[in-house]
Amino acid sequence: MKASALNKSGLNRLERRSISALASVYGLRMFGLFLILPVLSIYAEQLNASPMMMGIALGVYGITQAIFLIPFGIMSDKFGRKPVILFGLSVFIFGSLVAAFSTTIEGVVVGHALQGAGAIAAAVLALTSDLTRESQRTKAMAMIGMTIGLAFLLALIASPLLESFIGVQGLFIMTAILAVGSMLLIVKVVPTPVQTRNLEVRAVPSRMLELLRNPQLIRLDCGIFILHFVLTAMFVVVPIIMLERLGLETRDHWHIYIPALFGSIVFMVPMIILSARQNQLGRVFFAAICILLFAQLLLINGPSSVMALTVCMFFFFWGFNLLEAMLPSLVSRLAPAASKGSAMGVYNTFQFLGVFFGGFIGGMLYGKLGVSAVFIVCAMALLIWLWMVFSAPKFRLLDSLVVNVDHAAGLDCQAMLEAITGVEEVIIIEGEATAYLKVDKTRLDHHALDKIIVS
Repeated sequence: MKASALNKSGLNRLERRSISALASVYGLRMFGLFLILPVLSIYAEQLNASPMMMGIALGVYGITQAIFLIPFGIMSDKFGRKPVILFGLSVFIFGSLVAAFSTTIEGVVVGHALQGAGAIAAAVLALTSDLTRESQRTKAMAMIGMTIGLAFLLALIASPLLESFIGVQGLFIMTAILAVGSMLLIVKVVPTPVQTRNLEVRAVPSRMLELLRNPQLIRLDCGIFILHFVLTAMFVVVPIIMLERLGLETRDHWHIYIPALFGSIVFMVPMIILSARQNQLGRVFFAAICILLFAQLLLINGPSSVMALTVCMFFFFWGFNLLEAMLPSLVSRLAPAASKGSAMGVYNTFQFLGVFFGGFIGGMLYGKLGVSAVFIVCAMALLIWLWMVFSAPKFRLLDSLVVNVDHAAGLDCQAMLEAITGVEEVIIIEGEATAYLKVDKTRLDHHALDKIIVS
C-alpha cells in the first residue's frame, strides 16, 4: 500500500479496541495520581508534616518516575510489554496501599514514591506502537494524550468532592482499585502483539545523551521542567490558601476549579487552532508562557476572595493547558529522524524531575518565607523560560514518516529517498527494511516517495 493511501485509511477494529483499552489503562493510572494533587498538602498538614515534607510528599513520585521510566521501557523490550506493564501496575497498587494505611507523613512519602516507581508509560506507548500501523500511530498517541488531559481535568474536579466522602486514605485505595481495573484490561482486552523495534517510540539511552546537546530540544526539555515545577509548587500552597485564607472546606474547592478549568478550555481552543497556522505557532507559544506568568503575578498579590482566586486559576490553567498540549508535538517534530522515542524519553524525564523539584522547593519556600515566595520563584522560573524562547531561533518544524523499503538496496535506497523533494533527513538501520524520514509535508513529493517504498 502506498504512503498516500495509508494516510487516508482509518483505524481498523483491532486498533480501535487496542487504543481504547491502552488509553484507559494510561488514563486510569494518571487519574489516580492526579486525584491526590489537590488535597495532599492539606492532608500532610493534618499529619503535622513540615512544609518541606508536604512538598516532598506531593512531588516524590516525580523522582521515581524519572528514575524508572527508561528502565521499564528497556525491560519491556526484553521481557515483553504486558508482563512489564502488569509488574508496574502491581508496584503502583502496592504504593497506593502503603500510602493509604500510613499514619505518618513518612509513610505517605514512601507510598507515593512507590506509585511513581511503577513507571509504565514507555511500555504502554511501545505496546501501542506494536498494535497499530505506522499510518495510524500519530492518531493513537493523540488519543492517549487526550485521555491524560481528560484525566487531569476530571481529577481536579472530583478530588475535593471525593475527599469529603472517603478522605485522602480512601482516595489512595481508590487509585489501587483503578489500577486493578487497568490490569484486567491488559489481560482480558489488549491483544498480545509481535513486538516491533520502532525507534519513533522506543527510547535508546545512547541517543538520549546525544539529544541533550540539541539546542532546540533542550529548550523544550527545560520548558516542561519549568511547567511542572510551577504546577507542583503551586499545589503545595493553593489548597492551603483556599482552606485557611478563604475559609473554603476541601469539599468546596470545586467552586474554584470548575469555572477556572472550563473557562480555560474555552479560551484555549481558539489559540490551539491559531497555532496550526503558518508562522503563528511561535507567537502562541510565547503568549502561553506570558499568560502563565500573569497568573503568578496575580497570585503574588494574594487573592482575598473566591472570585479573585478563580480568576488567578483561570489564567494559570489557560496557560498550562496550552503549553501541555503544544510541547509534546513540538518535541516530536523537532526530534531528528529515528530519535522521536528517545527525545520523548528525555522530555518525560525532565517533566518528572520538574514535579519533584517543584514539590521540594515549593514546600521549602512556603515553610521559610511564606506563600508569596512560592509564586515569586515560579514567576522567576517563567521569566527564564520566556528569555530562552525569545532568544531562540524560529522553530523549523518537520514531520516524521516511517516507511518500508528494500533493505537490500542499501545506500542506493537512502540516496533515492534523500533526493525526493521535501525529504530533509533519512536514516535506514543496517539490516532492517525500515526507513525513518523527516519531511516537510508542504513540499513533499508523495508520488516519488510512493515509487520507492515497499508494501
